[in-house]
Amino acid sequence: MDRYHHLGSRSLRAGLSGHDVKIAQDYLRKAGFKLRLDGVYGPGMVSIVRRFQRANGLRRTGRLSTSDIQALRGLVERGATVRNVPALPPTNERAGINPDGTATPPPGAPPAVVAIIDAGNQIATSPYRYGGGHGKWQDSGYDCSGSVSFALHGAGLLDQALDSGSFEKWGDAGPGEWVTIYANGGHAYMTVAGLRFDTSGKDKNGTRWQPEMRSSSGYVVRHPDGL
Repeated sequence: MDRYHHLGSRSLRAGLSGHDVKIAQDYLRKAGFKLRLDGVYGPGMVSIVRRFQRANGLRRTGRLSTSDIQALRGLVERGATVRNVPALPPTNERAGINPDGTATPPPGAPPAVVAIIDAGNQIATSPYRYGGGHGKWQDSGYDCSGSVSFALHGAGLLDQALDSGSFEKWGDAGPGEWVTIYANGGHAYMTVAGLRFDTSGKDKNGTRWQPEMRSSSGYVVRHPDGL
């Protein structure tokens, strides 16, 4: 019998083989990396593991420690197809991004901002679905305005979801100190504590939270009162 049948019963490194290695390879594939499912921890897998570790803010050892395995399993088993997420620690002014695609608010952020980020984390890796989030808050997927609406609703700022056109008139004009909403007739996204929360960013690495900004040309800029 394979002594190491269950993934996580040991650390994995080059030269090892077994069922747990094959399961780890399957998890890596589900996380977005291409490799063979042969159950052998060869040079190709070492390279893939280093890419996974680099993308998720882990030490680039090429070995899978039990904590690395736990992080990998967590990403996949939560249904997240998160890949190449840039690990970004929070600062006093800016939120951080975690390897699982969620965000961490700055230590001194107002409670409403913390609540927006917490709500956004709930759907950060959820699928995009046109019309999703409109009609019911708990949905199988969320479109752009549905995503923004869900996060704002989590802070008690919205009672019902708005479409992108409605966000052009919502709140106060101009950028906010903590939260800024960008909307036009076809798309809506927002920035929260220095991070962009945007369904278009999800195509890049599987999460709506993005560290990079995008051009606001063609968008109406609004913000929640007091934020």
